[in-house]
Amino acid sequence: MTQPPEPGRPGPPEPQRTVESPQVAATTDTSALAPEAATDTSALAPDAATDSSTSSRPIDVAPPSPRSMTLSLGMLATAVLVAVLAFLPVPYVVNSPGPTRDTLGVMDGSPLISVTGATTYPTTGKLLLTTASVQGGPGYPVDVVHVLAGWLSSGSTVQPAETVFPTGATSAEVAKAGEQQMASSQENATVAALTQLGYAVPATLTIAGDVSGTGAAGVVDKGDVITSFDGKAVVTYQDLVDDLKAVTPGARVALGVKRNGSIVTLSVVTGTKKAGGAQLGVLIDPTFTLPIDVKIKINDIGGPSAGMMFALGIIDKLTPRDDTGGYVIAGTGTIDVDGTVGAIGDIRQKFYGALRDGAHWFLAPASNCADVLGAVPAGLHVVKVSTLRDAEQAVQTIAAGKGATLPTCTAADVS
Repeated sequence: MTQPPEPGRPGPPEPQRTVESPQVAATTDTSALAPEAATDTSALAPDAATDSSTSSRPIDVAPPSPRSMTLSLGMLATAVLVAVLAFLPVPYVVNSPGPTRDTLGVMDGSPLISVTGATTYPTTGKLLLTTASVQGGPGYPVDVVHVLAGWLSSGSTVQPAETVFPTGATSAEVAKAGEQQMASSQENATVAALTQLGYAVPATLTIAGDVSGTGAAGVVDKGDVITSFDGKAVVTYQDLVDDLKAVTPGARVALGVKRNGSIVTLSVVTGTKKAGGAQLGVLIDPTFTLPIDVKIKINDIGGPSAGMMFALGIIDKLTPRDDTGGYVIAGTGTIDVDGTVGAIGDIRQKFYGALRDGAHWFLAPASNCADVLGAVPAGLHVVKVSTLRDAEQAVQTIAAGKGATLPTCTAADVS
């Protein structure tokens, strides 16, 4: 008995059939008509003959009335106006399902993710990063026809342009911002993945500023480099994250910094993060020294939302086990260097793009649950994740055939 394939795992190919359409004669052979169907004009009675000299009479045609002329011209003008308006640019943006890319696959003949300085391992499945295709906005106006098509499509959304792009932004500025976000997501993904795999990733943690109203405001200086936390050396970004996890919000800590070539110890009262836990109240511009060389090659895609899928691709390539187990798994989400998965936009479009390209499992940020509910197309199973470790464990659970046990978004997540 043949078992049906599980969601996301390719099944056996169906036999192909070629169906030819019957040929239809394009002309009629008048010779096939029955003889009695022909008309013999010679058989007409003499009195039935028509004298052409008496049948030709002039026919009077009334000129069009002014009212009919006005109506015709009005209809013509309306048709022209509608045709012109249909292709005039309007201040809207249409977001539709965009292309997907397999982070375990190739891009223009080269691996999308390549690693030098460590052993990599073969994989059998796919980890699809998902995108949304944007029509409209600075430099790329959209017309009424495309806006109407977007409203009618279940996989697309239509929004006013000013809610998507900064007012007055140029196409070059929008493209540059997207490129910078993409570059940052690749670096964050690499650091988060290597850290999760147990690599030490040394970092120079330069303070770029403080947050107004926090204990660090007026205490730290821009350009200070963090060197220690409560007497313990801070070598990696993860060191600082782990040190803060052990602190009760509101507690005072000793922050060692290098300022103008000298080590200074600062006393900082910690605050509370929105998600809970202590925070310093400083903005950090980190510079990382990677223990191995990881390159990510991707073209014509901007923004930060591929970070989690990049990190999962790096982990799978550097792990002896085959994490995907042959499944096609899609997902989206920003990634921080500490492995936190963040919310993104256009998740509905990404669902439809993933399903179109063969995925039946989708990893979505838990912080996007409000957007997930009611937006999932039939045939797609959504798993909510909050961290890179959540995402990696979800991939392994799906590969083991136990995806149905994984958490998904519910009304309780948005209440």
